[in-house]
Amino acid sequence: MIDVQRLRILRAVAEHGSFNKAAGALLLTPSAVSQHIAALERGLGHPVAVRSTRGITLTEPGRLLVEAAEAVAAELDRVRHEIDRVTAERPRLTVATFVSGGRKLLPDALARFVAAHPEVELTVLEAEPEDAIPMVASGAADLALTYHFDGPLPLRPGAALDWQPLREDPLALVLPPGHRFTGRASVAPAELATDRWVLGCLKTEAYLRRYAERAGFELRVAASTTDYFFARSLVTAGVGVALIPRIALPPEGTDGAGAGDRDRHAHGHGAGNAEGDRAARGATVVPVEPPSPARHIGVLTLRRRRPHPYAATLTEALTAAGHERAPGADRP
Repeated sequence: MIDVQRLRILRAVAEHGSFNKAAGALLLTPSAVSQHIAALERGLGHPVAVRSTRGITLTEPGRLLVEAAEAVAAELDRVRHEIDRVTAERPRLTVATFVSGGRKLLPDALARFVAAHPEVELTVLEAEPEDAIPMVASGAADLALTYHFDGPLPLRPGAALDWQPLREDPLALVLPPGHRFTGRASVAPAELATDRWVLGCLKTEAYLRRYAERAGFELRVAASTTDYFFARSLVTAGVGVALIPRIALPPEGTDGAGAGDRDRHAHGHGAGNAEGDRAARGATVVPVEPPSPARHIGVLTLRRRRPHPYAATLTEALTAAGHERAPGADRP
Protein backbone atom coordinates (compact mmCIF):
# COMPACT_ATOMS: atom_id res chain seq x y z
CA MET A 1 0.00 0.00 0.00
CA ILE A 2 1.27 3.48 -0.87
CA ASP A 3 1.65 5.76 2.14
CA VAL A 4 -0.35 9.01 1.82
CA GLN A 5 2.28 10.97 3.79
CA ARG A 6 4.98 9.87 1.35
CA LEU A 7 2.78 10.94 -1.56
CA ARG A 8 2.50 14.35 0.09
CA ILE A 9 6.29 14.55 0.37
CA LEU A 10 6.80 13.51 -3.26
CA ARG A 11 4.29 16.17 -4.31
CA ALA A 12 6.29 18.80 -2.40
CA VAL A 13 9.54 17.61 -4.03
CA ALA A 14 7.94 17.95 -7.46
CA GLU A 15 6.57 21.40 -6.62
CA HIS A 16 9.83 22.81 -5.23
CA GLY A 17 12.29 20.97 -7.48
CA SER A 18 14.65 19.85 -4.72
CA PHE A 19 14.74 17.81 -1.51
CA ASN A 20 16.10 20.75 0.48
CA LYS A 21 13.34 23.19 -0.56
CA ALA A 22 10.65 20.54 -0.05
CA ALA A 23 12.05 19.84 3.41
CA GLY A 24 11.85 23.53 4.29
CA ALA A 25 8.24 23.75 3.11
CA LEU A 26 7.25 20.63 5.05
CA LEU A 27 9.24 21.54 8.19
CA LEU A 28 11.30 18.35 7.84
CA THR A 29 15.02 17.72 7.47
CA PRO A 30 16.40 16.98 3.97
CA SER A 31 17.50 13.59 5.32
CA ALA A 32 13.92 12.76 6.37
CA VAL A 33 12.60 13.73 2.93
CA SER A 34 15.25 11.55 1.26
CA GLN A 35 14.37 8.59 3.50
CA HIS A 36 10.65 8.90 2.74
CA ILE A 37 11.29 9.02 -1.01
CA ALA A 38 13.63 6.01 -0.77
CA ALA A 39 10.96 4.07 1.17
CA LEU A 40 8.36 5.01 -1.44
CA GLU A 41 10.64 3.73 -4.21
CA ARG A 42 11.31 0.45 -2.37
CA GLY A 43 7.61 -0.17 -1.89
CA LEU A 44 6.84 0.70 -5.50
CA GLY A 45 9.79 -1.18 -6.97
CA HIS A 46 10.66 1.73 -9.28
CA PRO A 47 12.53 5.03 -8.95
CA VAL A 48 10.28 8.08 -8.71
CA ALA A 49 12.83 10.91 -8.74
CA VAL A 50 16.30 11.37 -10.21
CA ARG A 51 18.76 13.85 -8.70
CA SER A 52 21.06 15.90 -10.92
CA THR A 53 22.99 19.15 -10.77
CA ARG A 54 19.89 20.85 -12.20
CA GLY A 55 17.65 19.57 -9.41
CA ILE A 56 15.07 16.81 -9.26
CA THR A 57 13.51 15.17 -12.30
CA LEU A 58 10.50 12.91 -11.86
CA THR A 59 10.40 9.56 -13.61
CA GLU A 60 7.22 8.47 -15.35
CA PRO A 61 6.07 6.48 -12.27
CA GLY A 62 6.90 9.57 -10.21
CA ARG A 63 4.74 11.79 -12.40
CA LEU A 64 1.85 9.34 -12.13
CA LEU A 65 2.20 9.33 -8.35
CA VAL A 66 2.23 13.14 -8.18
CA GLU A 67 -1.01 13.23 -10.19
CA ALA A 68 -2.48 10.72 -7.74
CA ALA A 69 -1.16 12.76 -4.81
CA GLU A 70 -2.92 15.87 -6.10
CA ALA A 71 -6.18 13.94 -6.50
CA VAL A 72 -5.87 12.47 -3.00
CA ALA A 73 -5.12 15.89 -1.48
CA ALA A 74 -8.14 17.42 -3.23
CA GLU A 75 -10.40 14.60 -2.04
CA LEU A 76 -9.16 14.92 1.55
CA ASP A 77 -9.79 18.67 1.43
CA ARG A 78 -13.29 18.04 0.11
CA VAL A 79 -14.03 15.52 2.86
CA ARG A 80 -12.74 17.92 5.52
CA HIS A 81 -15.08 20.65 4.28
CA GLU A 82 -17.92 18.12 4.12
CA ILE A 83 -17.31 17.07 7.72
CA ASP A 84 -17.30 20.73 8.79
CA ARG A 85 -20.61 21.21 6.99
CA VAL A 86 -22.46 18.20 8.41
CA THR A 87 -21.24 18.82 11.98
CA ALA A 88 -22.02 22.56 12.02
CA GLU A 89 -24.72 23.80 14.37
CA ARG A 90 -26.46 25.55 11.46
CA PRO A 91 -26.60 24.37 7.85
CA ARG A 92 -24.07 26.21 5.72
CA LEU A 93 -23.85 27.24 2.09
CA THR A 94 -20.75 28.86 0.56
CA VAL A 95 -21.10 30.55 -2.83
CA ALA A 96 -18.27 31.76 -5.07
CA THR A 97 -19.11 34.36 -7.71
CA PHE A 98 -17.45 36.66 -10.22
CA VAL A 99 -18.20 40.35 -9.73
CA SER A 100 -20.33 41.32 -12.72
CA GLY A 101 -22.42 38.15 -12.53
CA GLY A 102 -22.74 38.56 -8.78
CA ARG A 103 -24.07 42.09 -9.20
CA LYS A 104 -26.59 41.19 -11.90
CA LEU A 105 -27.77 37.62 -11.21
CA LEU A 106 -26.98 36.74 -7.62
CA PRO A 107 -29.02 39.30 -5.59
CA ASP A 108 -32.46 38.18 -6.85
CA ALA A 109 -31.57 34.51 -6.39
CA LEU A 110 -30.17 35.12 -2.90
CA ALA A 111 -33.24 37.13 -1.89
CA ARG A 112 -35.46 34.18 -2.78
CA PHE A 113 -33.14 31.73 -1.08
CA VAL A 114 -32.76 33.70 2.17
CA ALA A 115 -36.51 34.24 2.40
CA ALA A 116 -37.14 30.51 1.98
CA HIS A 117 -34.22 29.30 4.14
CA PRO A 118 -33.41 31.79 6.92
CA GLU A 119 -31.84 28.95 8.92
CA VAL A 120 -28.90 28.65 6.50
CA GLU A 121 -25.59 30.36 7.30
CA LEU A 122 -24.71 31.87 3.93
CA THR A 123 -21.20 32.91 2.85
CA VAL A 124 -20.46 34.65 -0.49
CA LEU A 125 -16.88 34.80 -1.81
CA GLU A 126 -15.63 36.78 -4.80
CA ALA A 127 -13.68 34.54 -7.18
CA GLU A 128 -12.78 34.48 -10.85
CA PRO A 129 -13.12 31.14 -12.70
CA GLU A 130 -9.48 30.12 -12.20
CA ASP A 131 -10.06 30.33 -8.44
CA ALA A 132 -13.72 29.32 -8.29
CA ILE A 133 -13.25 25.97 -10.05
CA PRO A 134 -10.68 24.57 -7.55
CA MET A 135 -12.75 26.02 -4.67
CA VAL A 136 -15.74 23.91 -5.72
CA ALA A 137 -13.55 20.88 -6.47
CA SER A 138 -12.00 21.02 -2.99
CA GLY A 139 -15.27 21.70 -1.18
CA ALA A 140 -14.22 25.22 -0.11
CA ALA A 141 -17.31 26.45 -2.00
CA ASP A 142 -20.54 24.52 -2.46
CA LEU A 143 -21.32 26.18 -5.78
CA ALA A 144 -19.84 28.81 -8.05
CA LEU A 145 -21.55 31.30 -10.31
CA THR A 146 -18.85 31.48 -12.96
CA TYR A 147 -18.18 31.67 -16.68
CA HIS A 148 -15.94 30.66 -19.54
CA PHE A 149 -15.33 32.02 -23.01
CA ASP A 150 -15.69 30.09 -26.27
CA GLY A 151 -14.61 26.49 -25.89
CA PRO A 152 -15.20 23.96 -23.11
CA LEU A 153 -15.10 24.78 -19.42
CA PRO A 154 -11.44 24.48 -18.30
CA LEU A 155 -11.83 21.48 -16.00
CA ARG A 156 -9.12 18.98 -15.13
CA PRO A 157 -9.67 15.51 -16.63
CA GLY A 158 -11.75 13.36 -14.32
CA ALA A 159 -13.02 16.33 -12.28
CA ALA A 160 -16.25 15.36 -10.50
CA LEU A 161 -17.98 18.65 -11.27
CA ASP A 162 -21.35 19.45 -12.83
CA TRP A 163 -21.98 22.48 -15.03
CA GLN A 164 -25.47 24.03 -15.27
CA PRO A 165 -25.61 26.63 -18.09
CA LEU A 166 -27.53 29.81 -17.25
CA ARG A 167 -27.13 32.21 -20.16
CA GLU A 168 -24.80 33.63 -22.79
CA ASP A 169 -23.27 37.04 -22.14
CA PRO A 170 -22.30 38.70 -25.44
CA LEU A 171 -19.36 41.10 -25.50
CA ALA A 172 -20.06 44.55 -26.93
CA LEU A 173 -17.87 47.39 -28.16
CA VAL A 174 -17.97 50.56 -26.08
CA LEU A 175 -17.03 53.71 -28.01
CA PRO A 176 -16.26 57.23 -26.71
CA PRO A 177 -18.60 60.15 -27.51
CA GLY A 178 -18.28 61.36 -31.09
CA HIS A 179 -16.55 58.21 -32.31
CA ARG A 180 -16.66 57.72 -36.09
CA PHE A 181 -18.64 54.46 -35.69
CA THR A 182 -21.34 55.89 -33.40
CA GLY A 183 -24.71 54.88 -34.85
CA ARG A 184 -23.41 51.79 -36.65
CA ALA A 185 -25.55 48.65 -36.32
CA SER A 186 -22.41 46.60 -35.63
CA VAL A 187 -18.65 46.92 -35.85
CA ALA A 188 -15.90 44.36 -36.43
CA PRO A 189 -12.95 44.77 -34.03
CA ALA A 190 -10.61 44.80 -37.04
CA GLU A 191 -12.19 48.12 -38.08
CA LEU A 192 -10.77 49.56 -34.85
CA ALA A 193 -7.18 48.61 -35.68
CA THR A 194 -6.05 52.24 -35.49
CA ASP A 195 -7.83 52.92 -32.19
CA ARG A 196 -6.30 52.56 -28.77
CA TRP A 197 -7.95 50.09 -26.40
CA VAL A 198 -9.02 50.18 -22.77
CA LEU A 199 -8.78 46.69 -21.30
CA GLY A 200 -11.23 45.82 -18.53
CA CYS A 201 -10.35 42.18 -17.94
CA LEU A 202 -7.34 39.91 -18.50
CA LYS A 203 -9.49 37.31 -20.25
CA THR A 204 -10.95 39.93 -22.60
CA GLU A 205 -7.40 41.07 -23.32
CA ALA A 206 -6.41 37.51 -24.24
CA TYR A 207 -9.36 37.29 -26.65
CA LEU A 208 -8.54 40.66 -28.21
CA ARG A 209 -4.88 39.79 -28.71
CA ARG A 210 -5.80 36.49 -30.41
CA TYR A 211 -8.31 38.30 -32.62
CA ALA A 212 -5.83 41.05 -33.53
CA GLU A 213 -3.18 38.49 -34.43
CA ARG A 214 -5.61 36.62 -36.71
CA ALA A 215 -6.80 39.89 -38.28
CA GLY A 216 -3.24 41.05 -38.87
CA PHE A 217 -3.04 44.15 -36.70
CA GLU A 218 -1.28 45.01 -33.45
CA LEU A 219 -3.41 45.78 -30.43
CA ARG A 220 -2.63 49.28 -29.12
CA VAL A 221 -3.36 49.44 -25.40
CA ALA A 222 -4.10 52.81 -23.78
CA ALA A 223 -5.16 51.55 -20.35
CA SER A 224 -5.53 48.27 -18.48
CA THR A 225 -7.80 47.64 -15.50
CA THR A 226 -9.74 44.77 -13.93
CA ASP A 227 -12.82 46.93 -13.28
CA TYR A 228 -15.40 47.28 -16.06
CA PHE A 229 -16.97 50.44 -14.57
CA PHE A 230 -13.57 52.14 -14.51
CA ALA A 231 -12.99 50.96 -18.09
CA ARG A 232 -16.29 52.55 -19.20
CA SER A 233 -15.31 55.80 -17.48
CA LEU A 234 -12.01 55.83 -19.34
CA VAL A 235 -13.76 55.20 -22.64
CA THR A 236 -16.17 58.07 -22.07
CA ALA A 237 -13.22 60.30 -21.20
CA GLY A 238 -11.88 59.58 -24.70
CA VAL A 239 -8.95 57.39 -23.67
CA GLY A 240 -9.87 54.58 -26.05
CA VAL A 241 -12.41 51.93 -27.02
CA ALA A 242 -13.27 48.79 -25.05
CA LEU A 243 -14.80 45.34 -25.35
CA ILE A 244 -17.09 44.72 -22.35
CA PRO A 245 -19.58 41.94 -21.51
CA ARG A 246 -23.22 43.02 -21.75
CA ILE A 247 -23.89 41.96 -18.19
CA ALA A 248 -21.30 44.48 -16.98
CA LEU A 249 -22.99 47.35 -18.83
CA PRO A 250 -25.82 49.46 -17.32
CA PRO A 251 -29.35 49.01 -18.68
CA GLU A 252 -30.80 51.75 -20.83
CA GLY A 253 -31.73 54.83 -18.86
CA THR A 254 -29.27 54.33 -16.01
CA ASP A 255 -26.24 56.44 -15.24
CA GLY A 256 -23.82 53.53 -15.09
CA ALA A 257 -23.21 53.79 -11.35
CA GLY A 258 -23.17 50.50 -9.51
CA ALA A 259 -24.94 49.89 -6.22
CA GLY A 260 -21.62 49.92 -4.41
CA ASP A 261 -20.83 53.40 -5.78
CA ARG A 262 -24.24 54.73 -4.72
CA ASP A 263 -23.69 53.31 -1.25
CA ARG A 264 -20.40 55.15 -0.92
CA HIS A 265 -22.04 58.40 -2.01
CA ALA A 266 -24.86 57.94 0.50
CA HIS A 267 -22.35 57.54 3.31
CA GLY A 268 -20.38 60.61 2.25
CA HIS A 269 -17.38 58.66 0.92
CA GLY A 270 -15.73 58.81 -2.49
CA ALA A 271 -17.02 62.22 -3.54
CA GLY A 272 -14.80 61.91 -6.60
CA ASN A 273 -16.93 58.98 -7.77
CA ALA A 274 -19.75 61.41 -8.64
CA GLU A 275 -17.56 62.68 -11.46
CA GLY A 276 -16.87 59.08 -12.46
CA ASP A 277 -20.63 58.43 -12.57
CA ARG A 278 -21.13 61.41 -14.87
CA ALA A 279 -18.21 60.25 -17.01
CA ALA A 280 -19.80 56.82 -17.45
CA ARG A 281 -22.66 58.47 -19.35
CA GLY A 282 -22.29 59.18 -23.04
CA ALA A 283 -20.34 56.12 -24.16
CA THR A 284 -21.92 54.34 -27.11
CA VAL A 285 -22.44 50.58 -27.01
CA VAL A 286 -22.32 48.84 -30.39
CA PRO A 287 -22.72 45.08 -31.01
CA VAL A 288 -19.73 43.17 -32.34
CA GLU A 289 -20.18 42.03 -35.92
CA PRO A 290 -21.03 38.30 -36.05
CA PRO A 291 -19.68 35.92 -35.09
CA SER A 292 -19.64 37.92 -31.87
CA PRO A 293 -17.73 36.67 -28.81
CA ALA A 294 -19.59 35.75 -25.63
CA ARG A 295 -19.06 34.53 -22.12
CA HIS A 296 -20.97 31.42 -21.11
CA ILE A 297 -22.34 31.86 -17.58
CA GLY A 298 -23.37 28.94 -15.45
CA VAL A 299 -23.35 27.29 -12.05
CA LEU A 300 -20.64 24.83 -11.08
CA THR A 301 -21.27 22.28 -8.34
CA LEU A 302 -19.50 19.24 -6.97
CA ARG A 303 -20.88 15.87 -8.01
CA ARG A 304 -21.73 14.15 -4.72
CA ARG A 305 -23.15 10.83 -3.66
CA ARG A 306 -25.53 12.86 -1.53
CA PRO A 307 -26.26 16.17 -3.32
CA HIS A 308 -26.11 19.33 -1.21
CA PRO A 309 -29.82 20.25 -0.86
CA TYR A 310 -29.27 23.98 -0.45
CA ALA A 311 -26.84 24.15 -3.37
CA ALA A 312 -29.51 22.58 -5.56
CA THR A 313 -32.11 25.09 -4.30
CA LEU A 314 -29.89 28.10 -5.02
CA THR A 315 -29.00 26.69 -8.44
CA GLU A 316 -32.72 26.60 -9.27
CA ALA A 317 -33.10 30.22 -8.12
CA LEU A 318 -30.09 31.28 -10.23
CA THR A 319 -31.52 29.46 -13.25
CA ALA A 320 -34.76 31.41 -12.82
CA ALA A 321 -32.85 34.70 -12.44
CA GLY A 322 -30.79 33.95 -15.55
CA HIS A 323 -33.93 33.35 -17.61
CA GLU A 324 -35.61 36.49 -16.31
CA ARG A 325 -32.57 38.59 -17.21
CA ALA A 326 -32.24 37.53 -20.82
CA PRO A 327 -29.33 39.09 -22.73
CA GLY A 328 -31.61 41.56 -24.48
CA ALA A 329 -32.75 42.91 -21.12
CA ASP A 330 -29.25 44.12 -20.35
CA ARG A 331 -28.75 46.02 -23.55
CA PRO A 332 -28.27 49.72 -23.07
